[in-house]
Amino acid sequence: MASDAERAGWVRLTLTPGIGARTARELLARFGLPEAIFAAGAASLREVVAEPLARTLAAAPDVAVRAGIDATLAWLAADRRHALLTLADADYPQPLLATADPPPVLFAIGDLALLRQPALAVVGARSATTQGMATAQAFAFALAQAGLNIVSGLALGIDSAAHRGALRARGEGSAASTIAVVGTGVDLVYPRSNTALTEQVRRHGLVLSEFALGTPPLAHNFPRRNRVLAGLARGVLVVEAALRSGSLITARLAADAGREVFAIPGSIHSPLARGCHRLIRDGTKLVEEARDILEELHLPHAAATAAPAGAAADAPHPQLLAALGEDPVDLDTLTARAGLDAGSVAAALLELELAQYVERLPGNRYQRLRSGL
Repeated sequence: MASDAERAGWVRLTLTPGIGARTARELLARFGLPEAIFAAGAASLREVVAEPLARTLAAAPDVAVRAGIDATLAWLAADRRHALLTLADADYPQPLLATADPPPVLFAIGDLALLRQPALAVVGARSATTQGMATAQAFAFALAQAGLNIVSGLALGIDSAAHRGALRARGEGSAASTIAVVGTGVDLVYPRSNTALTEQVRRHGLVLSEFALGTPPLAHNFPRRNRVLAGLARGVLVVEAALRSGSLITARLAADAGREVFAIPGSIHSPLARGCHRLIRDGTKLVEEARDILEELHLPHAAATAAPAGAAADAPHPQLLAALGEDPVDLDTLTARAGLDAGSVAAALLELELAQYVERLPGNRYQRLRSGL
């Protein structure tokens, strides 16, 4: 285990203005551990960085950096679930270490043992549909049951659903769980509405961040977060994504890192399916159930044979659900398909909506939420 002095050096490197992940790695490659960087002297440091930064590194840390170091060491001592992983640590995740841009440090809360198990990232839209969230949760549950940790970003929508699915599998005895990679300091909760979910992940999974404690939710940090998310996993599953979606950035980063990319198709009428459809047209593997992914990754799949959105064989009004099909449909079209009067169809749809077998969409259209009829 690293000493406080060694950890202080890594934290100082992270907190020094002007040093990003690439510059930090260049300095580490030239001088070795952080203590050697700070002891090198301005003349030697100028061989790697510009004069102003060389002077900063050669001088004693300023008040703000010193306060940040002290706060971090106190945070690490406050809870055994708190950890700092560095490029020099044996616990640093090997899949991430093998990427082109690994962060010099990772702040962590939770179970570090999860980093030694295989993982799959599940990403998608924040403004996801009910169907999309049900699908993400069902896939995450089945994949975690099969032994894959589910990595996502703790955002609203698909991310949250994926974390919940994996946590459910953990609660039912799976050795796998979920890893959240956040774009803030690991000590913060963002968005605030995910406070309860964040605490569940901290207790039963793992939360990671490369950003210093207290780092607020800055927009430019989230694309950087995505490269870590993709780098930790053997592949990325995109559940719902618009054409201009951050999920597509994650998929590209995963492909660039040699990871598998999977996408779930959706309705041709849904804007949130267009990103997935573009990925599929570009060669991404289309998946319809969890075992499609497990087979591609050469993993056992006996526990992942169920339809991803759950069976609906016992649903009420099976004739109406069959007429509804898989794509959104308006009330008049559905009435004509089912051969029923409008009043009966409206009453049945209300019952199905309350039982979460269908979802009402804008424009008085309806979409089925569960397959298996």
